[in-house]
Amino acid sequence: MLKWIVLALVLVPLVLLALAVRPVLARLPQLRRAVLALQRRVDEATALRESAEHLQQQAEGLQSRLDTTQQRLTLIRARRGD
Repeated sequence: MLKWIVLALVLVPLVLLALAVRPVLARLPQLRRAVLALQRRVDEATALRESAEHLQQQAEGLQSRLDTTQQRLTLIRARRGD
C-alpha cells in the first residue's frame, strides 16, 4: 500500500508536468520561425540605419559646400556692387 502512495506521489506530478510542457514543446517550431523573422527585421533595420547615417554624412558635406558657395557668392556680389 505504501508503494502505491509513493508511486502516486511521484508519478502524478510528473504526468502533470508533462501535460503542462507539451503545448510549449508543440509551439517551439512556430516560435523559432518568429525568432528568425525578427532577426531578419533587426538586420534590415541595422542596414537602414547605416544607410541613413551615410546619407546624413553626405547631407552634412553638401551643406558645408553650400555654405562655402553662398559665402563666395556673397563676396562676388559685394565686389560687383550688387
